[in-house]
Amino acid sequence: MVKCDVVKSILLVIVLCMPAIFLPACDTEDVPSEEESKTVPNDEKDEVKNSNFSHTVTITFGNTVTVSNPMEGNGVEVQVNDNQVAIVSTEEEIEYVVSGSTTDGMLKVYSDYKFKLTLDGVSITNPSGPAINIQSHKRVFVQLNDGTLNTLTDGSSYSTDTGEDQKAAFFSEGQLIFNGSGSLTVNGNNKHALCSDDYVRIYEGTFNLTSKVSDGIHTNDAVVIDGGTLSINATKDAIECEEGYILIQDGDITIVSGDEGITTSYEGTDSSIDPYMEINGGTLNITTTGTSAKGFKSLGDLTINGGNIRVKTSRQEAEGIESKAELVINDGYIIVEAYDDCINAATSLIINGGEIYCYSTANDAIDSNGTLTVTGGTVVAIGTSSPEDGFDCNQNTFTITGGTLIGVGGGTSIPTANTCKQPSLVYGGSVTQNTMFHISATDGTDVLTFKIPRTLQQMTLLFSSPALASDSDYTIYTGGSVTGGSDFYGLYTGATYSGGTQAATFTTGSMVTTVGSYSSGPGGNPGGFPGGNRPR
Repeated sequence: MVKCDVVKSILLVIVLCMPAIFLPACDTEDVPSEEESKTVPNDEKDEVKNSNFSHTVTITFGNTVTVSNPMEGNGVEVQVNDNQVAIVSTEEEIEYVVSGSTTDGMLKVYSDYKFKLTLDGVSITNPSGPAINIQSHKRVFVQLNDGTLNTLTDGSSYSTDTGEDQKAAFFSEGQLIFNGSGSLTVNGNNKHALCSDDYVRIYEGTFNLTSKVSDGIHTNDAVVIDGGTLSINATKDAIECEEGYILIQDGDITIVSGDEGITTSYEGTDSSIDPYMEINGGTLNITTTGTSAKGFKSLGDLTINGGNIRVKTSRQEAEGIESKAELVINDGYIIVEAYDDCINAATSLIINGGEIYCYSTANDAIDSNGTLTVTGGTVVAIGTSSPEDGFDCNQNTFTITGGTLIGVGGGTSIPTANTCKQPSLVYGGSVTQNTMFHISATDGTDVLTFKIPRTLQQMTLLFSSPALASDSDYTIYTGGSVTGGSDFYGLYTGATYSGGTQAATFTTGSMVTTVGSYSSGPGGNPGGFPGGNRPR
């Protein structure tokens, strides 16, 4: 029997000259099946400091390709055909250092083991295929050397069908794990910019990813972002994971996309697959430009534990943050301006904390197709005119036990009195944009000072706050002016209010108090509370 590494060495020329030919699988336990190669991110194994790379192979592109390969004949073979470079490795602990420039080149790697790929100021353009194509199911530690600029560009069409996956300007069958403070620019002209059929993990680095056809980052199993600076401009999704999850821990991410900004997108029939998304930190600025293009879209649960998040959508049916299951917000500074619903959940929406501002151009600000629960945080939710709501939970249970909530729109879902632990006010009337709305207690204590954000002939306002006590008397003023203090999108703190006109008085005799002519909206909970107060 011919040994596997010898066979691979002989076929290197065939790989370069006849790309439709496959390399044979090695007759050894070191080569995983496709099914065995599927992994999930592992912090210990993904940290490059826990791996050793004792052998270095250098490849320098230029008028000709220069290769320094001390492992030649010892498990690593490098074949060059013009500027097309193919590497076959059956050896462990290999680092490939790539530099130089080519306008008609490619780097392809086959490896039975994990390896390190150091980009040391390299520019690869391949007019007829991927710039880098890794046909290995093992971890690839991609090092962006400090102070270097690295650029990868593929062609708008690929000249041959190799029979192998080649889905991006930078493609890998296995895991791509990025380290180093250098920069990487990837120009995807055929499909995706950066793609792994396993997962992508980014610890650090500066990334400029552009896809003129499809996604910026595309994976099967996971995307994990622990840090770095990313600028992604994609015709379709900016970041997409098909079958697994997206986890963002930190980093500075700016997205402009024609479809979803960040999405899990499984379309198969296997009910055991549960894509989900979790945001724990970082700065995210997402702008979508297409019809139905969401900022965040998770087919499974979506949890936000922190981060500075801004989402803007501008086309029909384009929601800001959407979960097709449960959506939980525990913390974070979240600003959403959306054409459609700003925040939408299919089964339940839970807000436990954070500072949240939602402004919808044409629909509800916050919408749960199931239950809606608020236990803490500050939420300013601006829906449009009737029948759209500031808060909408489709006649399901709407529970408020804490937090400060302001909802403005043509209507509102009414809090469910027997599940609430914090009083709410529902007020109805006609208002003009930038009019001040103020509530004070009988002792003169300011309870609410809020600037109405849009003109509504029929406004329904929902307010709930720990400052709104049970069995207490209050006065509502409109107009007037504010000095001092600070405001969160019209919600003032520590300000001085003066000069308004008394509009109504009310007593919080029950968990939900109503004043004026209001609308419970198509998704409201009419009749779920005792009678309210009339303006007087």
